[in-house]
Formats: sequence, structure tokens, C-alpha cells
Amino acid sequence: MGSSFQEILSANGQRGITSICSAHPLVVRAAAEQAAGERGLLLIEATCNQVNQDGGYTGMRPADFRAFVQGILARASFPEGRLLLGGDHLGPHPWRKLPAENAMAKAETMIAAYAKAGFTKIHLDASMRCGDDPAILPDEIVAARAARLAKVAEQNSVTGPFYIIGTEVPVPGGASQGHELAVTTPEAASRTLAVHKQAFTDAGLEKAWDRVVGLVVQPGVEFDNVSVIDYRPEKARELVQWRRQKAEAPLFEAHSTDFQRDFAYDALVTDGFAILKVGPGLTFAMREAIFALADIEKEIIAPKDQSRLAETLRAVMMENPVHWRDYYKGADQETLLFNSYSDRIRYYWPDPRIETAMTKLIANLSTMPSPDILLSRYLPAQYARIRDGELKRDPKALILDKVRDMLRLYSDACRI
Repeated sequence: MGSSFQEILSANGQRGITSICSAHPLVVRAAAEQAAGERGLLLIEATCNQVNQDGGYTGMRPADFRAFVQGILARASFPEGRLLLGGDHLGPHPWRKLPAENAMAKAETMIAAYAKAGFTKIHLDASMRCGDDPAILPDEIVAARAARLAKVAEQNSVTGPFYIIGTEVPVPGGASQGHELAVTTPEAASRTLAVHKQAFTDAGLEKAWDRVVGLVVQPGVEFDNVSVIDYRPEKARELVQWRRQKAEAPLFEAHSTDFQRDFAYDALVTDGFAILKVGPGLTFAMREAIFALADIEKEIIAPKDQSRLAETLRAVMMENPVHWRDYYKGADQETLLFNSYSDRIRYYWPDPRIETAMTKLIANLSTMPSPDILLSRYLPAQYARIRDGELKRDPKALILDKVRDMLRLYSDACRI
């Protein structure tokens, strides 16, 4: 596993890897199926808000998440030896309202749990201000806290994880509409690298520093509720040149690469952004497929037997708006509930009522399969694959293939 990751790291713009940031079973299954026919690794990541020692919003601890992923991979006949688990934004963020020392103690417990569970790619992120911190944290404090967390990971990991440093991305959960965006400057990247190297040295972590393989920077890509900022290589030229000229510079990790055009992914990998993270884009594609099937259901299933999935989703989201209330505002709130790029709907799929409706939808369209004339309208790419004999008409297979449409863009760019 380590050697395969090292091959990607040493390819220097010739290869990359997709980082799957989702805990939805269908997304993980789609990623496993996509990776099954490709050589190399399947990288699945969990964030600090999603999975932690308190359960996160998924209700899973790191060991639970590992077992969850392993179960899906087993059903997809994907070899476990090609799985790489990552932890994203691991630091005090979930407890940032506490005094810094209390929040960091919680973060140490979380890092230890991730390391013990065999997560071997860890993004250290201690950039957020805690309850008794100054308004702006000096870089040295951020780096010292990151090194403190790395030390805990070293003490609890069997093999020693790979580390990602740098935080020039939105906080966990994504950007808000109207956000500002600037490409990371070479000066900022150089300073991040220098202060973290010094912090690791001060903490006696020189050997661990050799496993700092990635630097999170902002290449100029982002999305919010209704718009996407596309990658423009010319805007990142100085940053890319800095990395190419600096022998000890790690590869770049790019967050929020969802919804980019196909040529942008190829350009990102060529420019050294070898780790491409995608999350909401995958559940967005999944939701598009599910809603398409729900529309087909309305046309071929008697009203009394329909799943009423969309209606159930809306009711659950209105009853419990905690995951979208601060993100969807104004006159277009109703549209954003079901269509936003940020896809806050992804937090609601585990609700028992929604799961029941999903089961009903799948059962209905398994008993009465979607006809070609409706698939052509609602899922044209999948319709073409069915006609070509490449895809089954099974509703779950249609959803998985729709998710894989986005993953195929990443695979092509990463030269898998």
C-alpha cells in the first residue's frame, strides 16, 4: 500500500489520486466499483466533524468507519490491501468553542483513535481559533499544535502515517455563498512549509517530517450553492513554478475540486495537484440519479404505491433544518434545498423515514423496471450504456453508474 502511494507521490505531475470524502454507502460502493478495474489505491477519507471519538454526525468512531468501508469493499469484491484510509481536517475544529487546551486534548484523543484504527493519511489542521485564542492565530502556534497532534499519531500508529499540512481551504462543511477566493502565493506556501518543519523539529519529529507528503493550498477552485470557480492554470502559475523549483516541496492537495470540467482535472494533476478531493459532488450526482428515478416512478407506479421520496426528504429537512439553515437563505431557499452544489441534503439520507422511502423506490423500480423512453429522458448516459449492454436496468446500478460518471473524470485525469 505504501509503495503504491509513493509511486503517485514520485510521479511529479504524471499521476494523481482521487480522495473520496463521503460516508454514504452508495458513494463508497461506486468508488469501489470504479477502482476495481484500475490499478493502484482507493482513497476514502473522513472529516473530523463526520467521524470522531464522539461519533461525529455519522455516529461513527474511526474504527467504526473502517469497518463500515471494509464491509462495502467486501461486497464489491475490492481487495482490502488497496484501501487507503485518510482523516481530513483532523484538529480541534469540532471543539473550537472550548478553551484551546481543552480543544487540543479532545483533538489528541481523536488523532489517537484515527491512528489506532489504521488511518494512514492524516491531514493535520489546527488553524482554527479556539475559545480563548487571539482573533488571529500566529503561524507558529498553528504549526506547533499540528506537530503536537502528529506526535500523538506517531505514538499510536503501527507503521507511521503520511501527513498532509496546510489549511488554505474552507473549514470542514464547505464554503458559503459569496466567499472570497485567492490562489495561494508562493510566499505563503513557503512559510507554511518552513514553520511546520521547524515545529516538527522542535517536537523531535524529524523522521515523521519525512512522511509529510502533501501541502494543502488553494489552486483557485471552489464552489458554493449556485456557482463553480473553474481552475485557471495561468492564475496558479507562480505557485506551480515554486513547487517545481523547490526540491523538498511536497505535492499539492487540492480541496473542493467538485464540479470542475474534465480538462481542469487533467491540468490540476499536470500542475502537481496530485491529491484531488471530492465529496459533495458525488452525493450531488447520487441525488440527481435518485430524483430522476423518483420522477420515473411517478410516471409508471400508481400514486398509492409510490415512495414519495421527495416529499419525505423535504418534510425531514424542514423539521430539522440544522444542516442547511445557515447556508440556504433568501428567495431561492426552496430551490437550494434540492439542487444546491453544496448538497446539504447529504446529511439527511441516514434518517429512517428517508431510508424507508428509498427502499420503497428501489423495490418499485425493481419490480417494474424503468422503460427506455423514460431513461432516455431522465438518465441519458445510463440509457446509452443499457442500450450498449454495459449496464443493468437495476435502479441501484443506475445510481451507482451516475456517481461513477463523476469519478470517471478523476480517473482519466489521474492516469490510473
